[in-house]
Amino acid sequence: MYRACVEDLVISRRLRVPVDVEGDGTPGWGEVAARQLDAALLSVGFTCSPALLDRLARLPGEQVIDLGVRVLAAVRRLVGDHVVHNAYFVDFPRNVPDTLEFWAGLLREAMLDPVAAARLQPGTLNLLDLPRYGRYQHTYADLLAAHDELIPLAKDRVTVLELGGSLRDEARELYFSLAGSEVPLAAEDLTALRALAAFCAGDRPEHVPVRENRAVVNEVRLAAGQPLLVDTVTDVLRVAALCSEGDVTLSTPTRLRSFRRAERRILLAALDAVPAAKHGDVLRHREQWKRLGERLHPHEYPQFPSAAEVFDVARGVREAVSFGGRVEAALAGGRTGDAVALLEHTPGALLRRLDHLLRTGGGSAVLEAAERAAAHASGRVLLSLREHLQNRLAPVDRVFTNRHGKAWAIPDTRSPLDEEALTRTLAILDEEITRRLPDPGELIVDPAVLDVALPLSGKSAAPGLGVLPRGSLSPVDGELLRFFVYWRQAARSTDYDLSALMLDATYDNPTHISWTSYGNDFATYSGDLTDAAEGASEFIDIRLPHATQPIVIPQVHVYAGERFDEAAEAFFGYMTRDAVQEGRPFEPRTVRMKSDLRGSGRIALPLVFLRGDDGAWRVKWLHLYLSGHPAFNQVEGNRVTTSLLVRSIVERDHLRVGYLADLLRSKASAGGHVTYIGLETPPGLPEGARVYTPATLHELIPA
Repeated sequence: MYRACVEDLVISRRLRVPVDVEGDGTPGWGEVAARQLDAALLSVGFTCSPALLDRLARLPGEQVIDLGVRVLAAVRRLVGDHVVHNAYFVDFPRNVPDTLEFWAGLLREAMLDPVAAARLQPGTLNLLDLPRYGRYQHTYADLLAAHDELIPLAKDRVTVLELGGSLRDEARELYFSLAGSEVPLAAEDLTALRALAAFCAGDRPEHVPVRENRAVVNEVRLAAGQPLLVDTVTDVLRVAALCSEGDVTLSTPTRLRSFRRAERRILLAALDAVPAAKHGDVLRHREQWKRLGERLHPHEYPQFPSAAEVFDVARGVREAVSFGGRVEAALAGGRTGDAVALLEHTPGALLRRLDHLLRTGGGSAVLEAAERAAAHASGRVLLSLREHLQNRLAPVDRVFTNRHGKAWAIPDTRSPLDEEALTRTLAILDEEITRRLPDPGELIVDPAVLDVALPLSGKSAAPGLGVLPRGSLSPVDGELLRFFVYWRQAARSTDYDLSALMLDATYDNPTHISWTSYGNDFATYSGDLTDAAEGASEFIDIRLPHATQPIVIPQVHVYAGERFDEAAEAFFGYMTRDAVQEGRPFEPRTVRMKSDLRGSGRIALPLVFLRGDDGAWRVKWLHLYLSGHPAFNQVEGNRVTTSLLVRSIVERDHLRVGYLADLLRSKASAGGHVTYIGLETPPGLPEGARVYTPATLHELIPA
């Protein structure tokens, strides 16, 4: 089970095909099968690299076919072609009726049908009661017959699959990359890390800086009877929750399982090793600690007295003040110096509070403490502070997002920072970040990657095809831009609605495309589907050369039924193509981006499309969710909130790859190695070149 899962992860995350055998080198059926696989991959926008084709050609044909079936299935899931994408209107985007004309037609048909008319309630009109509304009126075969073949163009996406090493080597490399990430991972990445940890049980990452990642590694260590990697009491609670199939983030309570005696001994030994000064952290999750104490029976193990004290704190038998509580008390009392003295023991915490400390009048003492702290804080903290402070130069609305991508914006009412102090701090950060970066040797940077935002957190972005971090900018090529959403309900009737909000350059004068407005002069909606027992797809076509408004925001609303994280499957993406290409509503080789929809929010804002002064269109990545209403969410009801949020993200100065590339150039030497940063791995790089692509950008964040 783990082998198939891990192979799929390597293919979809790294675009590499693991091959464990060499083959006898005899051309034959394997070469024919390899060419057939490549042709099948091209139909969904992928191709084999020359090295991969050569290796496959030297394998027995049966092995190539078996591997090819798994590879093709993995990339079809990656692009969203593993399901059938029908459209409500069979000719979409042609012959879509006017909205009122469509509704009037359905109503007229219902009134002429005595059975349907009897179901309509006097004085009300519910579209869901109309017989033909919200359900496919034709088969997928009918849709195929109504559309011409796609005319392939050179600009269509062709993603290269590279030859990988053995599955064990590829899995180990991916495992160490995720485990050693300096930034928090998305929920899907944590699930992948857990599968990789089980598969690579004999391998031990040396550096696991993020605590949730550490809990995954500790779960494997606990199962193997090895000591845990902990430095706070919360590390122990996380691994207990994970072992109980609970929430490793501890944001929701977990029903803890019983632990074997050997496991209890390891968990208590880890707790006992944590200094008593950190026992105040127990107060953040007091009730969960009480439940863990009932499972571990700490007083049966007198050799771990400090561990027993942890549970005494949870029960209120022993007093403890959290570190954060002591800092807050000092700040509330106007004792900034005392707060700084406390925070100097935790450099990361000091830098996270630097803005507040500078506004409380700490002066030069705060800056000196910050300079000392910068040498010891994590690279992610330094970069996050750098981005925060550069936006204090020209303040915009403040945007807050939680781990689920839920977001809200408020005006920035903080007093401005002293310009001299701000300039000095930015210089300190730039110097320290540069010091930590490695010598890139010969540095090669693809200009297309310069506007990609640094992944300072991966929690909000679900992995997928062409997904970039929040705040990234990338060009949009093609005359037709087509959004798509697919969902399949798990247990109850579920209605998602794809919509698009269009704004002018001042984020005002809104218009929209949705189930209440099927089209305008440059946009067309594919029709509303209200049940997805067997899956449903909706599309919106935007004819970019004719767009009269420069801001287009696609949205997915939960109108009724299951949330994104409750549905059996839900994903969003977009395609680009030229008008002459024709084709079906969904053409996998024209898909530029596809990722899962998830989280408890009921309105998804994946990205925004912007037309610049030069007339060119670009996409900026949002990865945002709004809470919305329990039901009946519509684009008309959230346009003010959406406009404010999107404006705040668009106007924010995100820290991008171009920033680190400039710092790396200052350290570049004439060494014998090559470092490449780009959107894809190009052919012809020398052996041993260090390559950074969107899948591995988190590895650019210095420790």
